[in-house]
Amino acid sequence: MVTRVDIADSPEAAFGSGPLTRGQVIRAADQRGAREDVLAALGQLPAGYYSHLREPWRHLGEVPRSA
Repeated sequence: MVTRVDIADSPEAAFGSGPLTRGQVIRAADQRGAREDVLAALGQLPAGYYSHLREPWRHLGEVPRSA
């Protein structure tokens, strides 16, 4: 099960350089060793720019905060 904590641990540091596209968020998470289920959850994000880590949450409403 993927949680918001899992997702937050993956691309968090990448947001320091400005807004990221969905692809950049996924790549940042992959480079940090995110699990496949985390990458799949991030893949559900709509195309667009994300300015900070909390911005994707509105698109991932079904993902629980923690286990």
